[in-house]
Amino acid sequence: MEKIKILIVEDEMLIADTIADTLSSYGYTVLEPEINFTQAVKTIENERPDIGIFDIKLSGTKTGIDLARYVQEHYKFPFIFLTSNSDKLTLNEAKLTEPAAFLIKPFNDKELFASIELALHNYSIQKERQLKAINSLLNKAIFIKDKDGFNRINFDDIVYVKSDNIYIEIKTKDDQNYIVRSTLNEYEEKLNANFLRVHRSYIINLSYLERIEHATLVLNANKVPIGVKYKKGLMTHINKG
Repeated sequence: MEKIKILIVEDEMLIADTIADTLSSYGYTVLEPEINFTQAVKTIENERPDIGIFDIKLSGTKTGIDLARYVQEHYKFPFIFLTSNSDKLTLNEAKLTEPAAFLIKPFNDKELFASIELALHNYSIQKERQLKAINSLLNKAIFIKDKDGFNRINFDDIVYVKSDNIYIEIKTKDDQNYIVRSTLNEYEEKLNANFLRVHRSYIINLSYLERIEHATLVLNANKVPIGVKYKKGLMTHINKG
């Protein structure tokens, strides 16, 4: 497993070196400390640290808060603020960037280590929750691209999916049609267990199945053909239910 890579941004070099030595003794990989916003951004772009330790007050016109905003916008890794006698207004501004922790100078080695470990732990939990939320969403919906972005279509709203050569037509319960460039096989893998292929060109949502006729199915007032080789599978599936 790769070591955690830490960036320290602190314009008091004695403090920065002390923090770096302490973190190295704990087994972290510590990047060369930076003293201002511009140098820090270059290091972030080149080294991609896992976590940052930013002094709120830095040399130059931009502060550690500016750096935190940059990280939140472009990279989204956790960071800890260092502060000494910051006023209430500055601290409130810093809180808006959602730091993992504040370390008040002077602090000891144990406080530093605990802050790093807690920040990394909370960040990993947050990422895991985000991944679960994305996977949960993908199990319930698909996103269809249009010229301006993506439309979300819930699986529960899809009546059937029809293949038309290299395109797919998605029919929804409110009688909307969405056309995408894809194959029926690809959509058969994306859709959930409510969907069943009933024809070489059709996948239906069983929730909308109203009637089974000799060669057609009725779904939400729409008629869909049923292929001979698929009919037995449909009847087996229904009888199981």
